[in-house]
Amino acid sequence: MLTTPKKLAIASAAFVALAATSSAALAQKKYDTGATDTEIKIGNIMPYSGPASAYGVIGKTAEAYFKKINAEGGINGRKINFISYDDAYSPPKTVEQARKLVESDEVLLVFNPLGTPSNTAIQKYLNSKKVPQLFVATGATKWNDPKGFPWTMGWQPNYQNETQIYAKYILKELPNAKIAVLYQNDDYGKDYLKGLKDGLGAKATSMIVMEESYEVSEPTIDSHIVKLKSTGADVFVNITTPKFAAQAIKKNAEIGWKPLHFLNNVSASIGSVMKPAGFEAGQGIISSAYLKDTSDPQWKNDAGMKAFDEFLTKYFPEGNRIDGSVMYGYTVAQGLAHVLKASGDNLTRENVMKQAASIKDLELGGLLPGIKVNTSATDFAPISQVQLIKFKGETWERFGEILGADATN
Repeated sequence: MLTTPKKLAIASAAFVALAATSSAALAQKKYDTGATDTEIKIGNIMPYSGPASAYGVIGKTAEAYFKKINAEGGINGRKINFISYDDAYSPPKTVEQARKLVESDEVLLVFNPLGTPSNTAIQKYLNSKKVPQLFVATGATKWNDPKGFPWTMGWQPNYQNETQIYAKYILKELPNAKIAVLYQNDDYGKDYLKGLKDGLGAKATSMIVMEESYEVSEPTIDSHIVKLKSTGADVFVNITTPKFAAQAIKKNAEIGWKPLHFLNNVSASIGSVMKPAGFEAGQGIISSAYLKDTSDPQWKNDAGMKAFDEFLTKYFPEGNRIDGSVMYGYTVAQGLAHVLKASGDNLTRENVMKQAASIKDLELGGLLPGIKVNTSATDFAPISQVQLIKFKGETWERFGEILGADATN
């Protein structure tokens, strides 16, 4: 039987449609190592032990959040396989764990590894492997370097910008201040110190009467506090991680030193710093915030806080609600979920970084009102706004306007 022109046309159209569908299906799904039709493998490195172990809860919170995502069907139908290792806040150990994640576990990306020295130790390696070092848990300014390190991106407001804001406040309110500084002797501490000096400008030399550093291996910083008090300083800039921040606040109270006290944001947690130090000892301390304070009753009926509480109840009941690191872990995990969802079926490392660098006015439930996540191909600093806060009673009180603008190197 002869094939009619009409049947030929129909067959031809069907073939074209089938070819188009097949090519579209092929074009839609692209994977790099660590991603499949059913799974996205995410690596993470945290100090679950060692001097910065207070931050370990960030990794545990993220793990719980990804359990929530998996229970709800995953991201675009794929479950998150979250692999997190302990580096004890030791850079050589961080290198070992990063290699394990990339070469043995074959993760798609390394998410939210914590610590400035730790991330510095693995930055060149991950960039040479073209593996995303995404939303690092440190505010060092150098993570915002898309040209030099296109596979590394920060998350939180940068350290230099934060201490520049404190410097401007000091210059305005106490122009004749004598400033004593305590800082951790590593890249994290020095980055904060640089921001303070840049913010004070020409007055830095005359206003800063002492710069005292400590090592993370020291069991206590009490002797440093006594030394700083002896300078007669009336302003204290406290650049320390949680364990040492609590020690400093407690020692200040014990020896009766009552300067205007600025505490870096990374240690503004009520659960891991202010409560252990004693609420009375922390009165009047100034810091900065970009996340909602879970202990503040003003958020009682806030939709974002209600969602956070539901998450804790169902997926992380052992989490300390008033530990700021828990809210941090929850929020940054939401940030990664947004990027992976936006990546669709193109789960290549290159596309993940492209989506991470294309965030526009993203509002997350844990962020303070008015603070939004924004990135671009030339801006790898997702959150660049903060608000000053003062400790009063058993909580932080916000004051002033939302402040922003990234610091430059």
